[in-house]
Amino acid sequence: MAASAAAPPAPTSRLRVVVGEEELLRARAVSAVRAAVRERHADSEEHELAAAGLPIGDLAEVLAPSLFGGHRLVVVTGVHEAAGALADQLVSYTKDPDPELTLVVVHNGGKRNEALLKTFKAAGAAVDECPKISSAGERIAFLRNEVRHAGGRITPDAATALLEAVGNDLRNLSAAASQLVSDFGGVVDADAVARFHRGQAEVTGFTVAERVLVGDSAGSIEMLRWALDRGVAHVLIADALADGVRTAARVASLNTTNTGELARQLKLPPWKVKKAQSQARGWTIDALQQAIGVAAELNADVKGAAASADYALERAVRRIVAIRAAGAAGRGERLRAGR
Repeated sequence: MAASAAAPPAPTSRLRVVVGEEELLRARAVSAVRAAVRERHADSEEHELAAAGLPIGDLAEVLAPSLFGGHRLVVVTGVHEAAGALADQLVSYTKDPDPELTLVVVHNGGKRNEALLKTFKAAGAAVDECPKISSAGERIAFLRNEVRHAGGRITPDAATALLEAVGNDLRNLSAAASQLVSDFGGVVDADAVARFHRGQAEVTGFTVAERVLVGDSAGSIEMLRWALDRGVAHVLIADALADGVRTAARVASLNTTNTGELARQLKLPPWKVKKAQSQARGWTIDALQQAIGVAAELNADVKGAAASADYALERAVRRIVAIRAAGAAGRGERLRAGR
């Protein structure tokens, strides 16, 4: 069962608890609160802090009354890992909450710091329950709900087939449901699932790179996760990203759009030049140079410099997409200023 849509906290109690084992549902609940706060306070100031190892002074600073006025949103994640002194400070805050601050505490479930949650609930905090979705029936119900929210409908045999193909991870199931509705629309049947799964099985590092280079943030993260789930080596994905960015930069740096001429100068096959030309659209030279730097860092990260190669890849993908978007926005502003 998906977490319910989060409504704005009541005016007399700006406290909220998000609790449960399902990471996706917790993230959605926090996002819903954030959206509700922004709707009521467009210029709200936002802070998100991880409780594990958080200095008490840092928490006190964001909870203290603002000198500049305006509403604030403070999200403290992982409060099940909060040290005793930090938990005590959160408990103390509930006795006299700031009416111009919405405080959300996120707990991953279990008994640790359970008393903290009870105190928040006793103080009138709104609660978003995000329980573990553990049975096949619950996951199929989740899938059907995701497809319906995306504007489609899935047949029972298709839901079962998709669960078998994708596995139990809710993020992967959600991404698959959205993609199926986008690709096939209307009613999603078992044949659509079979065709979709065959396509996903063919995901490579180059598939990820293609989505990144055209600035498709959601698509690139989805393809990255599919590639990792299917065992594509981290180094191969990093190499594909580096190759794509370098080739786009080489094509964009030359003063010609003639595919044949570019192929001769760069000693590349025409098909690769044509693809690079398409991918280079929307990029500035400066942005491509920055992306090359990110790709170089990623190369070291996936070869042991980073604690988590999965995280390093996702971070690099998001950074490169953001660099492209910032470069395009800057170019647009310069063009408008030149008129």
